[in-house]
Amino acid sequence: MAESTKNRYTITELAREFDLTARAIRFYEEAGLLAPLREGRKRVYSQGDRTRLKLTQRGKRLGLSLAEIRELVLMYESPRDTAPQLRRYLDVLAAHRHDIEERMADLQATLDEISSYEAEARALLQQHIRRDS
Repeated sequence: MAESTKNRYTITELAREFDLTARAIRFYEEAGLLAPLREGRKRVYSQGDRTRLKLTQRGKRLGLSLAEIRELVLMYESPRDTAPQLRRYLDVLAAHRHDIEERMADLQATLDEISSYEAEARALLQQHIRRDS
């Protein structure tokens, strides 16, 4: 990772480190997840921006929405007590887990249905082969 002095990063450095495009990073800025300083036309990202980007990427890997990610990032940065933040984080993760488990059950039901259709088609094919022999 190319790091500038005093934990300051360019958009190119962050894009390279997180394997993102500059456009994706600007999208996260527009979504309120990053707030770089400006030096003329150049964006300068802080260590906090880098951490928010890391949390954003983690949330995306988990399949969280940008709204959920933003809420969690804001909680992470809040100076308040961490117990309510951790409870909310656990609530978000539990809801997401439930959603994924439901989708997995739906996918399993679909796979079972496909297996049934395949077995039926194979049996019909065997009947045709025996009749034609």
